[in-house]
Amino acid sequence: MLDFNTLQEKIVQWAKDRNLVEGSDSFRQFVKLEEETLELFDGLQAGDVGEITDALGDVIVVLTIIAEQNGLRLIDCIHSAYEEIKDRKGKMVDGIFVKEAV
Repeated sequence: MLDFNTLQEKIVQWAKDRNLVEGSDSFRQFVKLEEETLELFDGLQAGDVGEITDALGDVIVVLTIIAEQNGLRLIDCIHSAYEEIKDRKGKMVDGIFVKEAV
């Protein structure tokens, strides 16, 4: 299995080869992201692990393209988000984590 950085590089190259980085823009890719998240929603509703797996992968691919279009690397975005949440405190409310007010 490939590591995340290698997969990220392969996704970016795949997208460049298909002119998705230069030939599209982040707003069009956002529309694609919405499509993929709706597929994820459908998979979750159906309890279809195959569809959930496919949709999660597709979401990551689209996010990787959006990151590349904006001069970012998805792994750096994930790292930044983790640094922001790692010490966050809160509680579960109806199955959703609600952070404490600072």
